[in-house]
Amino acid sequence: MRFKSLPVIFGFPLVLGACATAIPGAYTDPNAGFATVSGQTSAAIGKRTAFAQTQAQNDALAREVQGMVQGKTISADTAVQAALLNNKGLQASYANVGLSAAEAWQQATPVNPIVSIGVLGIGAPELGAYRAIEGLFRANILDATTRKQRVALADVNFRTAQLTAANDTLTLANQTRQAWINAVAAFETVSYLKRAKATSDAGSELARKLGETGALNKAGQAREQAFNAELAGQLAQARLNAIRAKEDLTRLMGLWGADVDYYVPDALPALPRSARRITNVEAKALQNRFDLRVAKLGLEAQAAAFGLTDQTRLVTDLELIAGFEAEREAEDGGTSTETTPQLELEFAIPIYDTGEARMRKAELAYLQAANVLAEKAVNVRSEARGAEAAYHASYKIARHYRDVLVPLRNTVEEEGLLSYNGMITSTFELLADVREKLAASLESANARREFFMAQADLTAAIYGGGAGSGGAVGEGATLAAGGGAGH
Repeated sequence: MRFKSLPVIFGFPLVLGACATAIPGAYTDPNAGFATVSGQTSAAIGKRTAFAQTQAQNDALAREVQGMVQGKTISADTAVQAALLNNKGLQASYANVGLSAAEAWQQATPVNPIVSIGVLGIGAPELGAYRAIEGLFRANILDATTRKQRVALADVNFRTAQLTAANDTLTLANQTRQAWINAVAAFETVSYLKRAKATSDAGSELARKLGETGALNKAGQAREQAFNAELAGQLAQARLNAIRAKEDLTRLMGLWGADVDYYVPDALPALPRSARRITNVEAKALQNRFDLRVAKLGLEAQAAAFGLTDQTRLVTDLELIAGFEAEREAEDGGTSTETTPQLELEFAIPIYDTGEARMRKAELAYLQAANVLAEKAVNVRSEARGAEAAYHASYKIARHYRDVLVPLRNTVEEEGLLSYNGMITSTFELLADVREKLAASLESANARREFFMAQADLTAAIYGGGAGSGGAVGEGATLAAGGGAGH
């Protein structure tokens, strides 16, 4: 057989493959992109993250989290750290970074050429086993010429996935911190209502005894008993709210089984001495918000997609087919083989679909991404201003309750006790003063809760992870365990 021209024919598709650029190690690394996510989130919230890809890694993280929370009274920082290591939804987000890296890896890899071999005239009596052999190599030229643009688009998507995972991390951290605040505040409410209920029980019992002696009419008895009954319902509801709030925290930390046996403090920490000053909050938010950077990459991705669409507007499929046909013929009792090279170019003729619709879609997609980015920038500015205003206002309100209302109620109670000891006021008036003092203390605790929630929202408005992004914690006072054994 004569195959002298075959190396040239066969080698041409391989030349196309040789044009492929080297695949970056950032795509092939088992932890592709996670180091970037971990570094960015650690700088924002000061907490460690981990990407578990094996059962051994999962078990190690579970043991670490168990040692952090089981049987212990946990702080907000501990709750956040446990959630970042143990929440499976966050692990799924990290896995998505790896998927986008694998997609970029795939786009950077040339399409395998297709080889087909055919044998014709099998069993031809005059020629023996076969009459002819036909071999073809099919290579996609368009794949080679557009690979650079496709890899660029995949790389944008890879970077977008990293920023999205970072924002998901901040969101989980912010949600966990706020869930811890809600849980602690809920148990603090229960403690105040229990004290109010004890005072109400005493008043109700006194009213009953006075009623038996005829010193208090039925209306007075009913008034005290009704108040006591209402307070009992409020206490039961507060206990239910506390259970739900703690369960929300448990869910965010990804705990189950024996690991749910942890405690939160009985009370939120005291207010800081002063609210911190924040300068250029809008500029900080525009510089640091991960969701805004995701929107910017979305615009970059649409620009890359537009360029790819433009390049393939008319020719959507272009393939080179190279091969040979070796045909045998019987001659003078023997056989001879004639080899014929083949070269074909296959493409779709743009008679009907000229690519105008695809170009229009690409233009509108780019316009859409530009408007999304512009809207996001406006919203980020507004969220930063609003969060800063809420932070300072909630601090002033909480300080007002702490420094003005509660001391006044304490004074009223102390003076009422002196009057009672001097037999000037009645027992019911003294009990009323005690209840009002407890109510003021409860309002002060609620104002403190609003401040710490606003503090978390402010950091989320600067870094991302809040309700508007899709919230981070790091600056401001650390929420540690309050008094008591916890719940």
